Amino acid sequence: MRVVHTLAELRHALAGATGTAFVPTMGNLHEGHLSLVRLARERGGPVVASIFVNRLQFAPHEDFDTYPRTLERDCELLRATGCNLVFAPSEAELYPEPQSFTVQPPGELADILEGHFRPGFFTGVCTVVTKLFNCVQPRVAVFGKKDYQQLMVIRRMTRQLALPIEIVAGETSRAEDGLALSSRNGYLDAAQRAEAVALARELQGVAAELRRGRRDWSALEAAAMDALADRGWKVDYVAIRRQADLGAPADGEALVVLGAARIGSTRLIDNVEVGVAT
Repeated sequence: MRVVHTLAELRHALAGATGTAFVPTMGNLHEGHLSLVRLARERGGPVVASIFVNRLQFAPHEDFDTYPRTLERDCELLRATGCNLVFAPSEAELYPEPQSFTVQPPGELADILEGHFRPGFFTGVCTVVTKLFNCVQPRVAVFGKKDYQQLMVIRRMTRQLALPIEIVAGETSRAEDGLALSSRNGYLDAAQRAEAVALARELQGVAAELRRGRRDWSALEAAAMDALADRGWKVDYVAIRRQADLGAPADGEALVVLGAARIGSTRLIDNVEVGVAT
């Protein structure tokens, strides 16, 4: 496996390559990321992973400065998983001048849920992903379902900009107790880690009610939010939405239950797909 840090090195390494599969990450890798690399390997071409903590998607009060940078360990994990090339640019390399051109996603998809609580987040995501796509020029790009709204935004962006890239979704990887794997889980102390699985369980409970035929969407959302708040969580949202576009739920549509909440100072997100409501 080769590790490169400049765009010139990247382009030289990929010269003549076809069928490249790309896994963009911010590093501090865990099994969820590695599962995406394995999924990329199934596509047959060279596998490229990027490691870059993107300032554009962090608000001033968020954890950009403290986000774990673990490049040496990440590269060891990627090498063992069969990655062929790691692109780990510096901020100056990827943003050699102020990034005044940005990719602005549509508000009906990007200003709800995560976008409501993290204004500008998806503009930062779309801008860096577009830039990385231009750098790597992959045929396939793999994103995890844990960041469900991000996956939806990237899919729509790729389609509307007519990018010749297939977006592949990887299933959420979970710990044995059901907690969705996340780089930010490392911020949790022992008591918070034990409590953290409550978010997944509440979302799974809502999904189970939907499968049993409940259609009082707002009541189900409110009950789950209240249950988490009673346990000491600061809840941003629990929302039942259509899988197709994250619009309001409806019978006959495949649904997803999404949630974001903070335990202590750590904000976690998760989701559970439900299937078609009948």
